[in-house]
Formats: sequence, structure tokens, C-alpha cells
Amino acid sequence: MVVTAACASAPPRNGGPPLGLEHAVRAPAFSFESDTFAFANLIAARHQNEPGIYAHYCFVLARAVRQFAQFARFDPALPKIDHAGYVERVKGVVARPARAETLPLDDRIVIPGYVNLRGFSRDEESAVKEGLGGRFWTWVHWTNWRVTLPVNGSQQEGVAYEIVEQLRAGRLVQLLVTNWPKPELNHTVVAYESRPMEDGRIEFLVWDPNNPGWPGVMTFDPTARRFWATKLYDTEEGPIRAFRMYYSPLL
Repeated sequence: MVVTAACASAPPRNGGPPLGLEHAVRAPAFSFESDTFAFANLIAARHQNEPGIYAHYCFVLARAVRQFAQFARFDPALPKIDHAGYVERVKGVVARPARAETLPLDDRIVIPGYVNLRGFSRDEESAVKEGLGGRFWTWVHWTNWRVTLPVNGSQQEGVAYEIVEQLRAGRLVQLLVTNWPKPELNHTVVAYESRPMEDGRIEFLVWDPNNPGWPGVMTFDPTARRFWATKLYDTEEGPIRAFRMYYSPLL
């Protein structure tokens, strides 16, 4: 229960500002405009009676953004390959656990003919979607039910601290975010930058699979020790809970 509820206490502070954060921190090799998918995960409730839409793939896409950042490289100088070839390259990238260490550039899977993920997923959308695979196992992942459990401020403070530390280490952070029991937000986003605000709160910029156009924002209040949906796509502003995803064999 301690593991699944993510109720470990917050890591010790280092004696500095809240969460030890003095300056903005971001995953240095990541660009929102270049290193994300060009297409969106669609919200089924907004596209009723539209068959075959790409909906309910938010966990797949968020995890894959991390996997491409860690295990793929793009080489526009190489000739493009066919649809089947790109499908196999994408499958190879997403077959690696997102929790694994980032590969050296020479050991990564090469995506030929493109300069970045944005351009690749725009021009080869069908191959990318096919290579990413299905969504079923992300729906039934055994830690998803954490959204139904109560959490305290210490646990949420620990999550905020870990986000900052992971960004300092150059890693993207995938988060399960929810305002359950309100049936609005049970979703995942990828944090790539944190920045302190004058009032002491910490603002996290996130990539949202539902919105490829611009970054989302969630805020952590170290006094209240809780997260806030500041500007998340199709979500009313208000308190939320956040949990890290796909960072250990259990979680």
C-alpha cells in the first residue's frame, strides 16, 4: 500500500529555497517545438460519432516522447525509407522501458530522413501511430488506480522535489495528474521545465498529448504542499494531484 499510494515522505531539503530551487531548470536537450508529436491524442467526448479517431492514447504518447528523447536520434542526411521501415524503427524505440538510462548517441535507433520528432510524426503519421502500438495495457497498468487514493502534502511535496531533481539530471518527467473524483482529469503530461515564481510557488511547464500546439502549466504551492492546474488543456483551473509514472519496475 505504501508503494502503490506513493506515500513515501518527502526527501530532505538542502537548506536552500523551497525544494532547493533557485533558478529555472529544464531538460537541456528537449525542445517543445521539435521533440514532440505533431498530432494529438483526441478526447473522445469531443469527437462523438467520429469513427477511427486517435483517442485514449495519452499514456502511449507521453511515454513515447520520453523514449524518443532517450533512445532515438534523427539524421536528415540519410535517405528516407518506406512505411514498413519507419514502423519498425518506431517499434524499436518504444520497446525500451522509459525508466532505462539514456543511450549514447551512437547506440540509439536512427530515424533517417528527418531532423526531429515533430517533422517525422507530421509526415509519417500513420507509420508512427502503427509503430507506437496499442493502448490497452496502459489503461490497465496497475498503478493507475492511485488516482482513487488520498494523498497528503508530504507525498505531493516529494513529487515536486523529484521533478526538479530529474530535470536537473536532464530527464523528462512523466506525471499522472488527476482531480478525481471530479470526472474531468485523469491524464498524463510530461514536465520539461520548472521555474520559480516571485510568490514562492513553482511553475512546471508540461507537454500535454492532447495539445501539441503550446505548453501546459501546472503549479506547485510549497506552503499548501499541493499542485494546481494552472493552464492544462480542457481542464478547469484548480487543485490536482500528481504522481510520477514509468520510473521504476513497480511504478
